[in-house]
Amino acid sequence: MKIGLSLADFTWPSGPVKLGDTIKAIATTADQAGFESIWVMDHFWQIRMNGPEHHDMLEGYSALSYMAGVTSRVKLGTMVTGAVYRYPGILAKTVTTLDVLSGGRAWLGIGAAWNEAESRGLGIPFPPIKERFERLEETLQICLAMWEGKRGSEQPLPGKHYQPQRLLNSPQSLTRPHPPILIGGGGEKKTLRLVAQYADACNLFPTPELPRKLDILREHCKAVGRNYDDIEKTAMFHFDVGDNGENIGKVIGGLKWLAGMGIQTVIGGVPHVDRIKPLEIVGEKLIPAVAGLEPATAGSAR
Repeated sequence: MKIGLSLADFTWPSGPVKLGDTIKAIATTADQAGFESIWVMDHFWQIRMNGPEHHDMLEGYSALSYMAGVTSRVKLGTMVTGAVYRYPGILAKTVTTLDVLSGGRAWLGIGAAWNEAESRGLGIPFPPIKERFERLEETLQICLAMWEGKRGSEQPLPGKHYQPQRLLNSPQSLTRPHPPILIGGGGEKKTLRLVAQYADACNLFPTPELPRKLDILREHCKAVGRNYDDIEKTAMFHFDVGDNGENIGKVIGGLKWLAGMGIQTVIGGVPHVDRIKPLEIVGEKLIPAVAGLEPATAGSAR
């Protein structure tokens, strides 16, 4: 099992003046401790389940680019970009830039978007959900076309919502054939279908529904002729190991539970991450303990 770090709140006691130093310490520690990846939310306000809207929030790709400069190994991505936040060609260029500057460590994390208050507040168009999913699929198509060949596609790609005429992308991404794509969400009719058709990974919530969601993903893969085993199955979690590692056993138990339902990679937050010691405990005691944990197949997860 692989372990990823999620940074979802930047409201720390040291305040904005020290945010750069704190993020540098977190990222370098996670890089050295054996975390597979670091993820940040692509939100501009704090989201309701994490705290008040006015809590400190950084723009995701700027934060990832900063972390790319102070790390050497961890993968970097957003959990996840709302498809309506950026024009698709600009999004592909942004992820390409992160991939090039990080030496080939970028992911594209993406979803249909849900935060209407944030979007309305900042003047971002927020169409009905049907259109958001249409835009998501067109965005995936455009990003993949941008990552074709040496410099992207020279052909127009007319869609319902976007009509790019020339998807030039130079320099091209270092990761070939393209930076891996993770689609967040467990919607059974649309989201998991898009995972089967376009994505390299899915991201789901850690609930007892996981085996059923993965079975549905398997069916979508059959429908589109995709190898189900080629898709990485990831889930969110909470690595509360305790101040001195006293909760390690409980956390390992939770990870075994997820592996038993078919999850390969777990991405989560670490309480008091700014104190650094909890990250070190995860690296010393948790990551080695679950490194050999293998996911169950969908059939054996019941």
